[in-house]
Amino acid sequence: MKILIIGSGGREHAIAWKLSQNPKVEKIYTAAGNAGIDLLEKGECINLKTVDEILEFAAEKSIDLTIVGSEELLVEGIVDKFTEKNLKIFGPDKYAAQLEGSKVFSKDFMKKYGVKTAEYMTFSDSSKALEYLGKVEFPVVVKASGLAAGKGVIIAQNKEEAEKAVNEIMVEMRFDSAGNEVVIEEFLEGYEASVLSFTDSETILTMVSAKDHKKIGENETGLNTGGMGAICPNPYMTEDVEEAFRKEILEPTLKGIKAEKMDFAGIIFFGVMITKKGVYLLEYNMRLGDPETQAVLPLLKTDLLDIIDSCMNKELNKITLEWKKGFSCCVVASSGGYPGDYKKGYEISFNEKDGLVFLAGVTEKNGKFLTSGGRVLSTVGLGDTLEEARKNAYNILENINFAGKYCRKDIGKIPV
Repeated sequence: MKILIIGSGGREHAIAWKLSQNPKVEKIYTAAGNAGIDLLEKGECINLKTVDEILEFAAEKSIDLTIVGSEELLVEGIVDKFTEKNLKIFGPDKYAAQLEGSKVFSKDFMKKYGVKTAEYMTFSDSSKALEYLGKVEFPVVVKASGLAAGKGVIIAQNKEEAEKAVNEIMVEMRFDSAGNEVVIEEFLEGYEASVLSFTDSETILTMVSAKDHKKIGENETGLNTGGMGAICPNPYMTEDVEEAFRKEILEPTLKGIKAEKMDFAGIIFFGVMITKKGVYLLEYNMRLGDPETQAVLPLLKTDLLDIIDSCMNKELNKITLEWKKGFSCCVVASSGGYPGDYKKGYEISFNEKDGLVFLAGVTEKNGKFLTSGGRVLSTVGLGDTLEEARKNAYNILENINFAGKYCRKDIGKIPV
C-alpha cells in the first residue's frame, strides 16, 4: 500500500511511524511533512500545498489511502474533492468538518442534539457582543468561531478583559476571518480531558483518554499554544466520568451525526471538561490532536491501518481496540519566544536512537537538522507509572539541544 499523510507536525510524524509498522505499507508520502518523516525507512516528504496539487499527486501515484492531519484543508473540502475522484481518504467532508471549523455551528449542533455543554450565546456583530457582556457572570470564555490554531479561546476574568477579547477577535481581527463570529460561553471549572475516537458515522470507538497541557507557562499560565505536552491515560477519566461522557456526550453526538446524514470515515476528538457538576463538551476537533497523538499512539496495540480500513468499510463495530498497560508522557520542546516571535535555523543535536522522538518544526539541510517552527519536537516516555513515563520523556529531552530550547518542566505533574 501507498499512503499519503497531509500535515507537517509531530502528529503526522507519529501517524507515519505507527503506520510504517504494518508490513502491507510500502510507502508513506507526507505533504509537506518534516525531517523526522524522512528518517523513516518508508517515509518521503513531498512539497505540496494546495488541494489541487495534493489531489493530482494522489491520482498520479495511485495512492491507496490519504489521511488528513490539517484542519484547514478539511474545512476547505479536501475530502469532498477526493471522494469525487473515487480516491480513498480518511477524514470528514466539508459539512461535517464544520463541527471543528465553526464553533457557532458546533455549539448549535450540541444544543440541537442534547450534547451536554456550557451555556452560550453567539454574535456576528461586535457591538451586540459587547452589550451582552453587561449581562453575564465572570469569568467568561470568549471564542473566535473559526479556526485559530488552538489560540482563539480567551478566558476573561472580568468585563474589561472580555471587552478586550471581543475587540481583538472581532474588530482588530487578530485571528483573521476566524473572528467573523464569536461565541461567549459560561466558564467551567474543572479538569480537561482529550478523548480521541475513530468513527465510520455508524459507530464511535474511543481511544485511551489523554490530558493536554495547553499554556506556555508552568502551572497552566501564560499564552495558549498548540500544546506543550500530553499524558495518557488521563487520571481524571474515572469509570464514572467515562460513563457520563458516553451517555451525555458520545451517544447524542452519534445521534446527531446520523440525523444530519454526516457520512464519513475519520476522527472525532472530544475536548471535555470534568467538573463538580458533571462532564461537559468544550469542543469537537475532527482530526487527531497534537500533541495527544504522540502520547496515545505508542500505547495502541491494535494495528492502526486495520482500524482505518474498518472505518472505510463501515465495519468499525467489528473492531476491539487493545492497549498496552501503563502510561505515556509527551513533552514538547519549542523555540524560545513561542507562541510569540521566535528565530529559526538553529542546529539540533540529537540521536534518534536515544528514544521516541517525533519531529515537527524541523528541516534538514546538508545533513544537519535545523529548527523551522515554534514547536520543534516532542519526546515520549513510557512507564508502568505516570512518574516513570515522565522521567523517561525528560531524560530523552535532556540529550537533545538547540539554541533557545524551551520546555515546561511540569508536564504530567497532576494536582490532586
